[in-house]
Amino acid sequence: MKNFSKELSFKTSRSSGAGGQNVNKVETAVTVLWEVNASVFFHEEQKALLLDKLKNRINAEGVLFLTVSESRTQLMNKNKAIEKIIELVNKALIVPKKRTATKPSRAQKQKRLDSKKKLSDKKENRRFKL
Repeated sequence: MKNFSKELSFKTSRSSGAGGQNVNKVETAVTVLWEVNASVFFHEEQKALLLDKLKNRINAEGVLFLTVSESRTQLMNKNKAIEKIIELVNKALIVPKKRTATKPSRAQKQKRLDSKKKLSDKKENRRFKL
């Protein structure tokens, strides 16, 4: 993933929320930007998969962005942003395994019918009989 992290660019901004003078003076929030189509680390099928799965986080120019302002220091936020974007990309690249359709076995069908019959008998016994 070292090659991938070289393609990232960063922008800093002031964090929002409580924090007093530190928030007002220091730019601790970090936005990590990555141009998906310009990446040399992934091949075309992977890029298409990333563009499809992360379309809510990718802007019109094809730039994936993520803002982190959890920590009070810029360096920690930068490291967290790198971790999060790598995790995001790794999750997006996972292709789910196709489910093969199967029929229930005869024993499973019989078990289901037996449980239905048992419940029916239980309810039948609750009825008031004259």
